[in-house]
Amino acid sequence: MEKTKIVLFGNGQMAETAHVYLNYDSPYEVAAFCVDRENITAESYRSLPVVSFEHIENRYPPSEFRMFIPMSAKAVNTLRQAKFNQAREKGYSLISYISPRAHICPETRIGENCFIFENNVVQPFARIGDNCILWSGNHIGHHTSIGDHCFLASHVVVSGRCTIGSNCYFGVNSTVRDGIAIASRCIIGAGALIMRDTEAGQVFMGLPAKRIPFVAESV
Repeated sequence: MEKTKIVLFGNGQMAETAHVYLNYDSPYEVAAFCVDRENITAESYRSLPVVSFEHIENRYPPSEFRMFIPMSAKAVNTLRQAKFNQAREKGYSLISYISPRAHICPETRIGENCFIFENNVVQPFARIGDNCILWSGNHIGHHTSIGDHCFLASHVVVSGRCTIGSNCYFGVNSTVRDGIAIASRCIIGAGALIMRDTEAGQVFMGLPAKRIPFVAESV
């Protein structure tokens, strides 16, 4: 079966990692990498061409190629959000990579440009929005909704019936009790246990978690 050709955004560790997964067990073939013009340091990366994002549609038109943007959570995922929106404006459809070793239950919905690694468990009736990254080994409980542009590091537990706002970040081994609402742009630190609803832009650390005096966008 012929693979769908895509352009992969980035020339760093996230793009390198994504390239391995896409090559190893996906229906996609990476044709080229693209980055912003000022970040081009070589004409090729991992033996593929590197093209400026500003002019990518001239060489790899959206009528023939799709795109994947596996960027980090920097600035509470807003940099990845901006590039996601710019790619859409150029007319690209964005793929999602879901590891075949993830357990995605029926009656779930997953958006565009999601990167879901191995050993994730997503239970029935959960919803994962656009442009989310779920690193290895997370648990997303039944009837939970995760907003757009979120990043979950490994071994995060989001219990059932939770609502996660957009642009949130969850550190390794953090936990959210069932029925909790996490507002947008929150940072949940590694190992934190969230037992009550949050307000937007808050940062939490500890067990049980306590709010700490940082502005989420500055972290």
